Amino acid sequence: MVTVPASPPTPPAPPPAFSEPVGPAARAGAVAVLLHSPLATAETWGALPERLAAAGLPAVVPAVADDDRPPYAVRYVARAALEIAAAGLTGPVLLVAHGDAGPLLPAIAATQRAAHRPVAGYAFVDAALPRAGASDRFDLLDAQRPGESRALRARLDSGGTHPDGPAPPAGALRPRGADFFTEPLPLVQDWPDAPAGCLRTCPEGDAAARQARLRGWPVVERDLGPWAAAAAPGATARALVELLGLL
Repeated sequence: MVTVPASPPTPPAPPPAFSEPVGPAARAGAVAVLLHSPLATAETWGALPERLAAAGLPAVVPAVADDDRPPYAVRYVARAALEIAAAGLTGPVLLVAHGDAGPLLPAIAATQRAAHRPVAGYAFVDAALPRAGASDRFDLLDAQRPGESRALRARLDSGGTHPDGPAPPAGALRPRGADFFTEPLPLVQDWPDAPAGCLRTCPEGDAAARQARLRGWPVVERDLGPWAAAAAPGATARALVELLGLL
């Protein structure tokens, strides 16, 4: 777990990196919880937590590494909840998901409500959106990117793993086999219970951005490339702050 508190200004202070409003939720003292994709390590958030803290938005980064066997989703949610609790947060949280952490946000939010920790909002960074009735990750992928879903099924059915692309600028990939993608996802009920929005930084986020617009959510788009948080933390922080200001 990495916790990056917002630093109080000390005169004389340098000019802020950016000045967009963070939005009502963050101004009320919310903390951003950056949830990494289960297909990568927490370090793929790069320097984004520090950039957010410089803007006055403290951030914590739960590190989930023990979801390496079934039930994958349950293990991820449970570890994330324990890491958030260990950070000692007492106020509201902004849940920010990257990639395949997106479908788990409703379940993680439920753990926060059970801990009497309000969720002030949700942000999806190139992340799959939860959908009521989706049975597994393939079901979500079929709806969002059917061509990619068919190719992935074929590769995994032949014994391959995903992802198998280049390593991210920071952190590492955590490739998974077919059972990860066919495992039942947690049910999505009475969600979202707080404002939600989508940040698209690369073509992989196009489908989620389209779905977010159909749901009436705010969408911020930047062409920053894959793993934008690690490759371009300043620009990603500015875009995320802009999105949070729209919630």
